[in-house]
Amino acid sequence: MKNGVELSWAGKGDGYALVRDEGTGAPVRVPYEEVRPRRLVEAARYGDAAADNLLISGENLYALKTLARAGHAGTVKCVYIDPPYNTGNAFAHYDDALEHSLWLGMMQDRLALLRELLAPSGVIFVSIDDAKIHYLRLLLDDVFGCANFCGQLVWEKKKKPSFVSSNLGVVTEYILAYARERNLSPPFVGGTTTVGKKYPLNNAGNSVKTLSFPAGAVAFRCADGVVEPQDMSEGNIITRLLDRVEILGGRNRDAFRLEGEWRYSQETLDGLIRAGEPIVISKLPFRPNHVKGGGAPKKLKNLLSIAHYQMSTYEDATNESRALFGERAAFDYPKPEKLLMTLIDAVTEEGDVVLDCFAGSGTTGAVALKMIRRFVLVEAGNHCETHIVPRLRKVIEGTDPGGVSPLVPPHPSRADAETKLRAGATRPLGWTGGGGFRYCTLGEVL
Repeated sequence: MKNGVELSWAGKGDGYALVRDEGTGAPVRVPYEEVRPRRLVEAARYGDAAADNLLISGENLYALKTLARAGHAGTVKCVYIDPPYNTGNAFAHYDDALEHSLWLGMMQDRLALLRELLAPSGVIFVSIDDAKIHYLRLLLDDVFGCANFCGQLVWEKKKKPSFVSSNLGVVTEYILAYARERNLSPPFVGGTTTVGKKYPLNNAGNSVKTLSFPAGAVAFRCADGVVEPQDMSEGNIITRLLDRVEILGGRNRDAFRLEGEWRYSQETLDGLIRAGEPIVISKLPFRPNHVKGGGAPKKLKNLLSIAHYQMSTYEDATNESRALFGERAAFDYPKPEKLLMTLIDAVTEEGDVVLDCFAGSGTTGAVALKMIRRFVLVEAGNHCETHIVPRLRKVIEGTDPGGVSPLVPPHPSRADAETKLRAGATRPLGWTGGGGFRYCTLGEVL
């Protein structure tokens, strides 16, 4: 028993795996020893012939085994999967009605292989809803180890609630994040700090202490003159000026001390001043602020909301899908490109490998292409042909109609396309095309 807690279900560890029948597409159980690597058969190549991106059409358990055998083990920086939530519904493009124990076994087998494919510093993101999140959390603890749990992200999935429950209106889903080895995983980056943002040094509730400001260290945005020692407390802010301050040319001529409840220690303040970080006081009573230069990486918040990140929702994703495929062929419940961009950007850099073995309509691959990441997609359904290939070709050609295309700047190697876009574009300057991928099927057992 791992970690002192074990999730158990009927059929766990019985030596069988759940796969799609290659003839009918129906789920069938086969002995696990029959789950063996296959030969990758290249069916087509699109775009840049040298591009190292891969779309595999076929059962994802066989494909993951194949990838591990083909040298991909330990190379993937980010896995994102949006597996069936096992809601009991059958959607137009996939079946979501497995018996509960079969779903758990199906997920365990694939998560174990995904862990093998992750780089030591790699991270996996798994989307899930309220009904299965607790089972999935225990399952991920079992496969990855509870010490490698990085966090639970809450995604605001809808602008208006879904009333599928008789008790509550639902507006959120969840994304569980685990690392292969958490001590090697990166901090999750969610943008950069704002240029010129003020951070008050006062912090009500902290212990009272004295900070010393060296001569010339503070920029005063008020008239030159002399300020005598005095109590500058107001409301819940405690501040006492302990020394006479002469402001000359917008700077303090001599060192002075302030007593108060401070956010920073003297050591931290001295470090900021040595680094040339601006410390500003605008008026009486003195309220010193640290003005940050901005542009530094900022940690991702766990609430991926419309308010915090202008996050896209299912409504937005449906509109994206309709623009890509038309009203009748739009995908059921696709994830929006901005959600994928946020996750991929949080833990990867250009050139890193992103993998999605429940590729659906190809959102992960489309976003990875635009962000200059390498991708590996696996999809068993016929929408490899009907959705993913057409979508990725549009991204390569620069004719993709939306998603994050306007948000992603052109890559330096695509200067010609950028120039053409500037000369005659009708959409915002952004993604202009490029990249390529191999489209493969699974052949005979190796």
